Amino acid sequence: MSKKNSSVNLKNGFKNFKDLSNIFLKFKNKLNQLNKKSYIIAVSGGPDSLALVALTKAYNYEKKSKFYYVLINHNIRKNSAQEAKQVKNLLKKHRINLNIISNKKKITKNIQGQARNIRYEMLLKFCKIKKTKTIFTAHNLEDQVETFFIRLSRGSGLTGLSAMKFLSKLDSSVKLYRPLLDIKKKFLIKISKITFGKYFKDPSNVDQKYLRTKIRNLKKPLETSGIEYDQIIKSINNLASSKATLDEYFNRTFKETIKKSRKDILIDLKKFEKLNQEIKIGVLNESIKRLKKNYYNPRSKKVENLIKNLKNKKFKKSTLGGCLFIKKEDQLCLKLEKT
Repeated sequence: MSKKNSSVNLKNGFKNFKDLSNIFLKFKNKLNQLNKKSYIIAVSGGPDSLALVALTKAYNYEKKSKFYYVLINHNIRKNSAQEAKQVKNLLKKHRINLNIISNKKKITKNIQGQARNIRYEMLLKFCKIKKTKTIFTAHNLEDQVETFFIRLSRGSGLTGLSAMKFLSKLDSSVKLYRPLLDIKKKFLIKISKITFGKYFKDPSNVDQKYLRTKIRNLKKPLETSGIEYDQIIKSINNLASSKATLDEYFNRTFKETIKKSRKDILIDLKKFEKLNQEIKIGVLNESIKRLKKNYYNPRSKKVENLIKNLKNKKFKKSTLGGCLFIKKEDQLCLKLEKT
């Protein structure tokens, strides 16, 4: 599709395509409710992120918000810098400026987890430079279901299985927004194709060594067996509703159980021992996140092992999630682990 035609589609809100026009209207309503002056858009070059670029550009024709488009080059693959430049050139043809930020840290193990953490670290730094407090990512409906299965395979409880939220905190001032969580990937592919004429495929998305790839390949067999993603999403939403109720109780319990200073967190072990397993896991996860300022929780199995070890009278200290746990009489002290 020519640049001229794609510009028309963006200016008229995809009115030539009924399905995409409805998606844009919902997207526009979401942004109107956020009502921010500026946003940072995380871009990869895949169909999901390019669709997000197209939707924000279409929105910008109607309301003059400032959008900063950012691609994090992790430097994991040999040709990643060249691939990033290709995405930049594609967007440039449509008068969209892409900022490329290159990672200089070596990523050797837990590649996807480390890359994700580094990506958010760099996006947060860019937020501070641009004085922007909202980051958009292009997670979609299929991503939501895949995340559910990943967490299910790791033995996650209600918190993990209720999956991703549309809006969540990355740190004390910056929020992460996922406006496409209720949109199916097939529509995002369509938006990318009619707007840009193409999209780029990430080789890691088909690499069988990654759990997400293996789970993604389960979609067709599940559908053949009569298990549709739409049904799974309903279950995820029901779990999210239950979690909202649990969150109210958890927030009260957390305040009663911990004391936080600038450098450490103290957990009252007498109160902690009276909690059920799910709340104990939540207290430890939230303590780590507040101290370490991480977005993601440690793996549930590691947290459960720590809870089990705390019952041992010989327990003195342990490490988890970049934090040092020290038992002091009736208190558990969390400090940042020295690196």
